[in-house]
Amino acid sequence: MTISAVRRNALLLSLGLTAGCALKGDVRKVELQVQALQGQLAKSDTARAAEQDTVLAAVRLLQQALATQQAYLVQLRGDLRTELIGINQQLVAVQELTGQSQQRLTELRSRLETRSQQPDPNAAPVGPSGNPAGPGPDQMYDASLQQYRRGSTATARLGFREFLRVYPTDERAPDALYYVGESFEQSAPDSAAAVYEQLVKAYPNSPRAPSALYKLGRLAEQRGDRNAARSYYSRVIAGYPRSPEADLARQNQQRLRP
Repeated sequence: MTISAVRRNALLLSLGLTAGCALKGDVRKVELQVQALQGQLAKSDTARAAEQDTVLAAVRLLQQALATQQAYLVQLRGDLRTELIGINQQLVAVQELTGQSQQRLTELRSRLETRSQQPDPNAAPVGPSGNPAGPGPDQMYDASLQQYRRGSTATARLGFREFLRVYPTDERAPDALYYVGESFEQSAPDSAAAVYEQLVKAYPNSPRAPSALYKLGRLAEQRGDRNAARSYYSRVIAGYPRSPEADLARQNQQRLRP
């Protein structure tokens, strides 16, 4: 019942009393009705106050959520900025390494050209046209091996690949291919695995073949492929049972047993 209705009822009752038509019991009823209406009004005020408190609490929660979200966005922006700085630093480092590798490659080529102009019993024979056939196999292999031992793996890789292209039947071809595979292990494990597979297929009777198979097992372990690793170790044991790699493969087989 609304306040206007309460006022209207009270006015009617008052008029009735004034007119002398109400009895004493009616007066008591009016008093009870007025008290009931006052209670309803009090409850209505209490309900509105409760609703207002609920709305205020919801507003506070929303404000807290917005503050938390804003803090997260600020942190995310800072993390992204840090990652961008790290990427830029890595790009600079890659550019520096690329420049160094190019410089070392130029030095290697200059050395090979200088040595090719000097008479050497191990040098390649002169071609039918009278033009020099280039540096000999010993020169090319030794120069590449020196670069590899110095840690210039990219430069050494280029030298070994050129050696394999010019002298594919040389007895050191399996060694050169093995070093090419090793040069990839840290930077590109998948490329290293492909080179080792090529070595095993092309030179199965070379002492480098069991080493390449064992390396394939180790690379498979690193990428989490335990089944492939056990398969490679089994091939080492079966194909080269007396090799030092076979002993290592047996130990790893025991460790990888399911």
